Amino acid sequence: MPTYVYETISPTPERFEVRQGFDDPVLTAHPHTGEPVRRVISGGLAVLPNGASAGDGPEPGCGPANCHCGRFD
Repeated sequence: MPTYVYETISPTPERFEVRQGFDDPVLTAHPHTGEPVRRVISGGLAVLPNGASAGDGPEPGCGPANCHCGRFD
């Protein structure tokens, strides 16, 4: 079950986390105070399969002296 970050809509916002299922409705009020809230979009988490890289650059440890990827041939 994912954890979502919410923030109260006030001059001094308060952030809090709530565990919710994907199908649960988005909160519109703080569960304890009833203050209006909005969900905060965060960076999240990425899972890469084995052998995948996060970018187009060379693999870690890659360079002219020890490269086997063909980029420095």
